[in-house]
Amino acid sequence: MESFNVVETLQPAERALFWVGALTTASLALWLLYKIITGFRIWVLGNGDLLSPKLGKWAGDLNYLLSLSQLARRGFSMMLISRSQEKLDDVAKSLECAYNVETKTIAVDYGQIDIYPKIEKGLAGLEIGVLVNNVGISYPYPEFFLHIPDLENFITNMINVNITSVCQMTRLVLPRMEARAKGVILNISSASGMFPVPLLTIYSSTKAFVDFFSLGLQAEYKCKGIIIQSVLPFFVATKMTRIRKPTLDKPTPERYVAAELTTVGLQDQTNGYFPHAVMGWVTTVLAPIKLVLYLGLRMNKAQRGGYLRRRKLR
Repeated sequence: MESFNVVETLQPAERALFWVGALTTASLALWLLYKIITGFRIWVLGNGDLLSPKLGKWAGDLNYLLSLSQLARRGFSMMLISRSQEKLDDVAKSLECAYNVETKTIAVDYGQIDIYPKIEKGLAGLEIGVLVNNVGISYPYPEFFLHIPDLENFITNMINVNITSVCQMTRLVLPRMEARAKGVILNISSASGMFPVPLLTIYSSTKAFVDFFSLGLQAEYKCKGIIIQSVLPFFVATKMTRIRKPTLDKPTPERYVAAELTTVGLQDQTNGYFPHAVMGWVTTVLAPIKLVLYLGLRMNKAQRGGYLRRRKLR
């Protein structure tokens, strides 16, 4: 009777485990190398001269907040669309003086839904190479849904400005881009659209719509030579965010845009700025959604309490 040899019996299993471990390690190493190369391509090399008037002479910027100087510097003529004609004229004049570019303006209130024939008339005959859908509004302060002042009108206005404007402006500009088989549409969403944000629930939801709309549309029109990018910034030092002092993770609009524009054509969905990309990875990949919701609720409750206390002191 042959003796039972434990070592010989386990050898096949050991070899199998060795090869599984080796293949897993090799796969992880290749994945990490791919991520490093991709990150270097996006955040260091960028997209070169992709954004240029070769796409079309004009760039349309809604709310003229983020991309003006960067696009004007690249040689685009600027179509500016916002609510205040006086401010539009001031911005247009400064662009003409600084960059020697042609400008046009259209003054409309995106809270209204009857403005699009006027915009369509103003865009007639213009070869729009880049459209920046940047108009947006948020809450005056974080608030529970049922406690939002004038809730019915607040909902309507938020949807008109944050959602309807993106769809309607895309409707007006996309047909001519498709006919030329080139063009770029940058839809400015928000990191708040990557996960629910309690006490900013309507705003967060509208920005999630912008993100989904952009990704779906890009899948439809990428094969036609058109780039539609969803941009999801975290905090940028602007009047809307009430951040006065820029920091590494809260850059100036100029610094953010300079970084974001280099990602166009390389990422369909982007946080636009390397520190924000790290923050996006942490909040959507590493952190459990329940933790993100808890921290968001806690932070916004504190901001709400501070705002209400200050208002009582006035």
